[in-house]
Order: sequence, then C-alpha cells, then structure tokens
Amino acid sequence: MSVASLRRAARESVAGLPREFWWLWTSTLVNRLGAFVATFMTLYLTVDRGYSASFAGLVVALHGLGGVVSSLGAGVMTDRLGRRPTLLAAQASTAFSVALLGFMEHPAAIAAVALLVGMTSNASRPAVQAMMADIVRPEDRVRAFALNYWAINLGFAVSATVAGFVAEYSYLAGFLGEAALTLVCAVLVYVKLPESRPERTAAEQAAAEPEIGLGTVLRDGPFMGVVGLSFLISLIFTQGSFGLPLAMGTGGFSAADYGMVAAVNGVLIVLLQIPVTRFIEKGDPQKLLVVSALLAGYGFGLTAFAGSVWSLGLTVCVWTLAEIVNSPTQMGLVARLSPLHGRGRYQGMYTMSWAVASLVAPLMAGFMIDRWGAGWLWASVAVLGTVAALGYWLLMRNLAESGPGSVVSASAPTVRPAPAVAEA
Repeated sequence: MSVASLRRAARESVAGLPREFWWLWTSTLVNRLGAFVATFMTLYLTVDRGYSASFAGLVVALHGLGGVVSSLGAGVMTDRLGRRPTLLAAQASTAFSVALLGFMEHPAAIAAVALLVGMTSNASRPAVQAMMADIVRPEDRVRAFALNYWAINLGFAVSATVAGFVAEYSYLAGFLGEAALTLVCAVLVYVKLPESRPERTAAEQAAAEPEIGLGTVLRDGPFMGVVGLSFLISLIFTQGSFGLPLAMGTGGFSAADYGMVAAVNGVLIVLLQIPVTRFIEKGDPQKLLVVSALLAGYGFGLTAFAGSVWSLGLTVCVWTLAEIVNSPTQMGLVARLSPLHGRGRYQGMYTMSWAVASLVAPLMAGFMIDRWGAGWLWASVAVLGTVAALGYWLLMRNLAESGPGSVVSASAPTVRPAPAVAEA
C-alpha cells in the first residue's frame, strides 16, 4: 500500500465525526496515559509488598467487585442525571481514591481502598459509551468505538512502558501520576463536553412511553446473551492484566519485563486498529466475533509454551488481534441493541459483564497458579475461547433469523425499541 493510500485511509477513518466526540476521545487518551493501578496492582502487591498470589487475587477481585457495584448504579445515573455529571463525578472521585490507595499500608486498608477505586473508576464507562452513542451517527459508531479503543491503547502503549520503569523507582509515583491525569480528564469533561442525553419528544410524552428500568434490560434475551458472552471474552482478556503479570512474576520476570510485554498489546492496537476497522465495517459480525473469540482463547493458551520475553510478546500479538476485532464489533452491537432512552442502563449492564470478569479472573488465576501452576490457567482460557466462539455463532445466527429488528450488519443503522415495559 502506498503512502498516499495510507493517508487517504487515515483521513477517511477520522472524517465526519463531531467535535464533541474528539473531546471525549481526548479525555480517554489522557486517562489511559495515566493507567497504573489496573496494570501494576498485581506486581505491586506480590513483588513490592511481598504478599501472596492469593492475597493479590483477593485485592484485584475486590477492585472488580467495586466495578460490579457501580456499573448498574452509574447506568441509572447516566439516564436520570445525565452523561456529563455522571462522568465528572466518576473521574473526580477516581482521582481521589487512586491517590489514597498509594498511601495505604495495612492489608485491610489496601483491600478497602481497592474496592473504592474499582467503584469510582468503573462508574465512568456507561456514561462514556452512552455519550458516544448519542453524539455519533449509527453508521459511524463502529468506527467511533474503534477510534476510542485506539486512544485507550495508544495511552496504554505509552503508560505501560513508562510506568514499568516508574514502578522500578517508586510505585507511589505511579499512583499519584494516575490521580493527576484522571483529574485532568475531569477538567476536560467540565470545560469541553456538553450534555448529550436525548430528551423525550412531545409525541413520546403524549404517548406515555414508559421508563426503561433494569427489569427491562434483564428481560431482553438477545441483549443478555451479548452480556453473557461479553463476560466470557472479558474473563479471557482480563488475564492480560492479572494472570500474565502473576505468571511472569512467579517465573522470575521483573516489572520492566512485564511492562515491555504488555506494551506490545498497546503498540499493535495503535498500528493496526484503524486499518483493520475499515475491514470490520464491511465484514460479517458473526464471523468476526467467532474468529476473535478463538484467537483470544488460543492466544492466551500459547502462553503456557512461552519462556522468554520475546516469546511472550508473540503470544500477545495473537490475542491482541482478537481485541482489535472483538471490541468495536461487540460495542457496536451493544449500541444497536440499546433503546434510545435506556442507553445508560443497557451500557451499565454491559459494563457490569466486564466488571464481574474483573472480579472472577483474579480469583481464578490466583487459585490455579498457586495450586496447579500457570499451565492449567492457560488451558482453561483456551477452553473459554472455544465456548465463547460457539456462543457468538449461535447468538448472531438467531439475531439474523429474528427479522427486521435484528442486527445483521456491523454498520446498519438499526435501533430496536425496548423489549418490554419496565416496572420502574
């Protein structure tokens, strides 16, 4: 491909998106430049503080539990109070709690504040995703979600490498750096992002259209199928931030080694996300989701055979390709299955699947590595990838057969109505 073709592809990838999206994109980038706690919590607890893998698993699981607790509440707040105030409150409280965590000494205090960090940091996700669905045209959403995911990993590629060396010097500096950059995000949200929550029209009010409650979401079978598969795929990908560093730590690798291996993930996404997204937009969502699940499962499975930094980096390449394909495809599917006035709750339920995975994955990895070794963990992850692939195949086939309200294309501007009347 020529340089001119690459430039044209880049222009087409970013053209036509509203200014508000780019401010949201910028806040995401700044936030991820400071990502430290989620990346280095395991090594901080096991290598720097000397705690066991099981205790590290418990603390990271509590971080995930905090996300479970806040996901649904933040989704309701996003619909009722608005996207902007929810996002602002979440980021400001995250900055405070991350800084506080860096000063905790007692194990019980570390665990309690980790729970708080999980609650505050996860609370922003339903608001970000709902705001993006609000401000971006349906036909551009897959591209927008891909660009946002690109920003997440551009920040991660930089922070994973730099923070690895910062951790060699001072873990406290990493905590304070994340707090400072998260506070910058809160300021950006306050200054640059207007509220995007859609108001009900006079016709909708006259028709007395009921509010969409959490019960509505739970009764939506196709959407809950997506949530369940999201949990499985999240359980796999979360091992990159817990199982992988834990296995590397017990195998004698340093924090800087893990930082370099983890940075491969971010660098590849930065290089490949935009060109691959052009393929994703024209591809069959069923095939994309099935293949990405298999690549994720077996990519992590190959970690069992990797014994050096470079071979670990190669395994990261395999499951990173799965991320590049899965994330925008699945998020576009979630946005399309979410009713207009229930986006916050639907996105909150979707976010909860990742939060529950963040709760389960550390316990799973810590238990398996402590008792049977890392090989059993990677074999289990390969099995999960196979199950998720089968689930995606069945789900997308059923959606394709269910008629006009279904999702059959990654970029078709279809929005379904709420599936049932909510009780509250």
